[in-house]
Amino acid sequence: MSTPTSSPKTGAADAPVTADAVAIKNFAFSPTTLKVTAGTSVTWTNQDTDAHTVTSAGSGGPLHSPALATHATYSYRFTEPGTYAYLCTIHPFMTAKVEVTR
Repeated sequence: MSTPTSSPKTGAADAPVTADAVAIKNFAFSPTTLKVTAGTSVTWTNQDTDAHTVTSAGSGGPLHSPALATHATYSYRFTEPGTYAYLCTIHPFMTAKVEVTR
């Protein structure tokens, strides 16, 4: 499955997406960059058979999900602008970010 992208130099997986949901599938967060406005609640849904977490990269970040089983969800409401990098602590190669604007 491929998704058109506006820039030929940027793959569809790297293009920022405006939405309020992130799929966890095939050991990846999709989209890898999500753009939202402050006040938006984002929901992650695990579509893999393995458990995954949604955890802020670095210390002190706001994202701290438990291990999400298949079909489990985790939601967080972003209230402050900024870039929020996160990963799966079980599979640290899985990384993504949420960009929050006013």
